[in-house]
This record gives sequence, structure tokens and C-alpha cells, in this order.
Amino acid sequence: MEQVSVWFVLDACNDFSKYVNWQDTMKYFKLSEFDSPDMVGSGEAMDKEFLSRLDQARSLADTSFRITSGYRTEAHNLKVKGVSNSSHKKGYAADIACTDSVKRHKIITSLLKAGFTRIGIAKTFIHVDNDPSKPANVTWVYG
Repeated sequence: MEQVSVWFVLDACNDFSKYVNWQDTMKYFKLSEFDSPDMVGSGEAMDKEFLSRLDQARSLADTSFRITSGYRTEAHNLKVKGVSNSSHKKGYAADIACTDSVKRHKIITSLLKAGFTRIGIAKTFIHVDNDPSKPANVTWVYG
């Protein structure tokens, strides 16, 4: 069976010049950390500016970031009851595990310093995205 790269399937524009080996440019993350659980390699569909900023935020925070959700396929988004216009489906979002208030402060501060302007706070995770189709300068809490 012939293997097809996931980015070709997800983005059939055939503009291969935009695909740099981003794994080599990130210090703190592996692209596989952003894979949708139902599509190996889908982390390659993450927005490159998003990944660069997140890597910078991780450096600033000086604490680990465990990604619990990155890119999502439509099927996985439905399974986890994500919103229909989820930024995860476009590769503009990630959820970072966090249950400690000191670590939460470090992560949020670093995300803001790295230029993120969309942050959601839940009991067990922090959502961050840079979706250009959504309002900037917003912070929300999950019920």
C-alpha cells in the first residue's frame, strides 16, 4: 500500500515550499504531540506560527507543557463534543494539561508574553489558540 503524507491529504494545494521540517525548529515539542488520536501524523497540519509561538511560550514558562489536544479531525472533534467551528480542526489551537495554580500562572503569563491573545481556562487544562477568524484579546473560563 502506498503511503501518502498527511499534509498532502489535509492540504491538497500542492505548494510544497511551505512545508519545512518544523520538528527541527521546535525545541520543546514533537509534532506527534499534536496528532489527532484518530490520524497519525496529523500534527503536521498545525499552523506553523502557532507552533513557533507555543515553543517560545514553553521556553518563557520554564515548566513543561503536556499537550492533551492539538489538531482534531472532524470525527475526533465530534467524539469529544468540540464546537463546530473549533480552532483545533484548523490547527490553530492546543490544550495544555494543568491542575496546579502556580503552574497555571506560569503558563498563562508565558502565553501572553509569546503573543497569544485567546486563552481559555479550565479546571484541568488551558486552551490557547491564534485563530485569525475569531476575536482577539479574550480570556474565558470553562464551567
